Amino acid sequence: MPVAWIPSLMQKLTDGNHNVEIEGETVRQVVDALETRYPGFKDRIVENDRIKTEIAVAIDGEIVTAGLRAKVGPDSEVHFLPALAGG
Repeated sequence: MPVAWIPSLMQKLTDGNHNVEIEGETVRQVVDALETRYPGFKDRIVENDRIKTEIAVAIDGEIVTAGLRAKVGPDSEVHFLPALAGG
């Protein structure tokens, strides 16, 4: 089962859990399953049916550009990362 890694700023939404085993074959399904378990999670990640620009999603260590359509394997790690700014 995939594992979703939650950044520290969002862990209050997941009862303090920093990683959560969750079902899903796409990022959308993972986000929807997290929303079912932890209401309010999706609002922090998704806007207008897209991953918010200030959030990056990495699957198995690779930043994905397919957003909610990105495929998630049965043993994948899905990381939700606050985007870094500056320069």
